[in-house]
Amino acid sequence: MAISENLSRARAPLSGRRVLVVEDEYFLADDIGRALRSCGADVAGPVGELEDALRILHDGSVVDGAVLDVNLRDEMVFPIAQELRARHLPFVFTTGYDKVSIAPEFQDVLLWEKPIDIAAMIRGLGGLIGSRQM
Repeated sequence: MAISENLSRARAPLSGRRVLVVEDEYFLADDIGRALRSCGADVAGPVGELEDALRILHDGSVVDGAVLDVNLRDEMVFPIAQELRARHLPFVFTTGYDKVSIAPEFQDVLLWEKPIDIAAMIRGLGGLIGSRQM
């Protein structure tokens, strides 16, 4: 995937930040991970199962934000979203479904429908992460 120049705007907010990627579609997860790394982020994962995402959240390492696929092999990602929200960590959703599939408590979360515009998604996440103090 050629990284768009539009991603350069996301560079500063993601430089030195660790982003958890929870996505069960291998090629999309790889594209998201590569795009995040090109913007200076350290990528945790990508992982495609809830248990693996929880393990990363509980291993004691720092996570500054996350990209979450709403549906992982017929499991909803909302337990991960709840934990991130409890920690006051920014995250965005990706989904092949429409906004109706999002739990009411997460209607305020930025959502990208598949096929996603990775550059726009990273700019959105970068804005959320960049507004936080390091």
